[in-house]
Amino acid sequence: MWKWPDWCDDHGVANGWYVTRIRGCGVWGYELIVRDSRGRELGRINYLAVGYEHSARDGKRWAYQMALLEVRRSGGAAVAGTKAAGKAKCRKKCKIASGSFPSQSISATKSPYGQFYIDTTINTSRRGQQGSGRGVISWRMTNPRWGSSNSAEVSTSDVRCDTALPGRTRQVGCVNPGYIPEMVYSKTGPYPELAQHIAYAQDEKNLPGKHRTTRYLTRLTDGTKQDRNRNKACPTSRPRPTGKSCDEYPFASTWQGAATGRDGFSWRMIDEGQNRKGGNALNGFFTYNRIIEADRYLVWIKP
Repeated sequence: MWKWPDWCDDHGVANGWYVTRIRGCGVWGYELIVRDSRGRELGRINYLAVGYEHSARDGKRWAYQMALLEVRRSGGAAVAGTKAAGKAKCRKKCKIASGSFPSQSISATKSPYGQFYIDTTINTSRRGQQGSGRGVISWRMTNPRWGSSNSAEVSTSDVRCDTALPGRTRQVGCVNPGYIPEMVYSKTGPYPELAQHIAYAQDEKNLPGKHRTTRYLTRLTDGTKQDRNRNKACPTSRPRPTGKSCDEYPFASTWQGAATGRDGFSWRMIDEGQNRKGGNALNGFFTYNRIIEADRYLVWIKP
């Protein structure tokens, strides 16, 4: 059984998914109730279903596991010998590549589980492709005394696979688009002038993209539109002191930029090296998180 991350246990039974860019986990509460022909309860098993999925930034395959953990039981013989077995299917742009959920006993010391590998069905040989899929694992409880229970199932949140990452358009990768990444700069880090300008733009000019808000920045990959943003915020007519270059916020590579956005913009002359290296760091952030056209993100300025 794959070990799910500790933060999955920290969230407890929430009956929903918590995701990072390439991992997702959730805990659901279930109960199996055994009744006689008159509807009287003979026994029950309370259990948790723990779902865990993880994808790869540089691959077309992702994985999905479901584990069933017994919490308590009552009824003795009515539930003794109960087993669980399941199967998987895919919705939207994916298919089950391999895996199984064989019949296994459930008890305080035995946790049945199923594991499946899932492939995207987008055309990975073409540039600019993307598509989302959801893995679905279903299971039933069985017992020789009473037969089979109703089926239960849990679907993952969307996993998006693409070949649309600028600069790496032939490389497929898969992420959880529901997770909003954050680019982090620090006022005491390697690009302090850049960080100070962004903090000013967010705090004093109320421009979007700030940490802990839902006023997201969205990536713009069209080079012509990026140039329009850059030229409006930092035209060549602005004098550049020696060693300085013009920094714009929101970034030229966003739909919130000076020309493509509607909320205004800020510019400032900052250290040329910090501006260049801070921009390189932003591009690395885009690549690491597979932030493609129109993907949302935030910028967190730390002290």
